[in-house]
Amino acid sequence: MKSRYISLILILIFLITFVIFFKGLKNSNIYTPDTNLKKEVPSFKLKSFENDSIVISEKIFQDNDYYFMNIWASWCIPCKEEHEFLMELKKDDKIQLVGFNYKDNFTNASSFLKDLGNPYDIIVSDKDGTASIEWGAYGVPESFLVYQNKIIKRFIGPINNDDLLEIQKIIR
Repeated sequence: MKSRYISLILILIFLITFVIFFKGLKNSNIYTPDTNLKKEVPSFKLKSFENDSIVISEKIFQDNDYYFMNIWASWCIPCKEEHEFLMELKKDDKIQLVGFNYKDNFTNASSFLKDLGNPYDIIVSDKDGTASIEWGAYGVPESFLVYQNKIIKRFIGPINNDDLLEIQKIIR
């Protein structure tokens, strides 16, 4: 009789544990950041990629223009995947591309742009990654669509053809 109760309690504990784990697996705990933002552009002072001059954010982002700010690095494989879409976006005169070269070696980054083409109107060096973090970036590549000094859309990971079409639709 006592062994029956023990068996029944063990089965009950197993069932409760199974239900708890099953419910836990069905609930996603993956954090997905908001990609539609209306956040002010963080101000920065960074060194220009091409020379030693200082680039100030207030002089880049004008009120009535669209900007696509892309965080990239030569060591980033997904950055190479998205590069063709950036080159396509460069053809549109309604948007300017701003590149944040993230924690990269100048020689490698220069070779990257020489080999694949330079889609950027302005490139700044974010050697320590601080400016990218202030934008809210999680890593590379990450991009932000800016209009009227506000981030209106965030693209986490490499942009693709669907993203390109969405950007072109927004800026029309």
